[in-house]
Amino acid sequence: MEAGRSSSRKPYLVVILIQTIYAGMFLLSKAAFNGGMNTFVFVFYRQAAATLFLVPFALFLEWKTAPPLSFMTFCKIFLLSFFGITLSLDIYGVALVYTSATLAAAITNCLPVITFFLALLLRMEVLKPRTTSGLAKLVGMLFCTAGAVTLAVYKGPHFNLLGYHNLLHHHNIEEHEGHVPSGKTWIKGCFLMLMSNTFWGLWLVLQARVMKSYPSKLLFTTLQCFLSSIQTFVIAIAVERNPYEWKLGWNLKLVAIAYCGIVVTGITYHLQAWVMEKKDPVFLAMSTPLALVITLFASAIVLGEIISLGSILGGLLLVGGLYSVLWAKSREQSIVDESCLRAEVVKDSSKLKETEEDFVSVA
Repeated sequence: MEAGRSSSRKPYLVVILIQTIYAGMFLLSKAAFNGGMNTFVFVFYRQAAATLFLVPFALFLEWKTAPPLSFMTFCKIFLLSFFGITLSLDIYGVALVYTSATLAAAITNCLPVITFFLALLLRMEVLKPRTTSGLAKLVGMLFCTAGAVTLAVYKGPHFNLLGYHNLLHHHNIEEHEGHVPSGKTWIKGCFLMLMSNTFWGLWLVLQARVMKSYPSKLLFTTLQCFLSSIQTFVIAIAVERNPYEWKLGWNLKLVAIAYCGIVVTGITYHLQAWVMEKKDPVFLAMSTPLALVITLFASAIVLGEIISLGSILGGLLLVGGLYSVLWAKSREQSIVDESCLRAEVVKDSSKLKETEEDFVSVA
């Protein structure tokens, strides 16, 4: 009995761990950028660390069973890495400098909605506004749009939990003013953050198509990390040629790189796959707002970030849009499952009827 309860609790504990890891990514990345690290150099080191971590596992577990990699499939993976990882992470880094860790966590809640919208444009999804689920999807997209606009243009009253103090450093009022970006900078950061998530959503949509021609998941992920390492290096060396900016020491920057490269890319990948196997993708997606809640309070305590009413309201609208779209997807899936079940029942009953008729004819 106790073993059964423990087993049923595991997926819930794992999703809490996953969202805590993502919250840590937002916080450590922002802390590294606040410490003066170049965002493009950071992304390169992050992808290089992820590649070094994944290569041994990929070679040991999937190298012998992997299908041959054609030149066309390699080109697709290269482009997928460039748009979905390289551009997404580079733009995300710049956006995080302009905004805050809380906003990054909030806009991540847009991802399922952005992914659905892109799938709609690529005709991989269908929107039926006259149905309940179609209307819920439409409402979800409107809520996410309203949330993004609220985050960008409305700040409202500010709440600072620790005054001008935080756990990472102590600074004066003049330095603290850097924590409140100007209106133009903040709007630019919001736009870039949405662009980053759009590239990420496009990566999720197109990845499913590419994986059909190369189904080895771990090798597929490792190859993308390797290619993105090369791509991010080219961009970083073009932007930053000062050798001092490339130096790493035993400090927070190294911790952030190792954490994002190994823990986020390596460990979280397997945790997410395990949760989707035990539950489903919707269950995992519904836990996304948890990262926002953790980041909201942790960023104020650890980084000394100011929480604005606009961030809270915008985050709530984004979460509302997320759950609206997820509910619609869940409802559609349940309708499909019911239809399949009915079809199976009809098929079984017809077979039974045929068997009875054969028995009667023999008798």
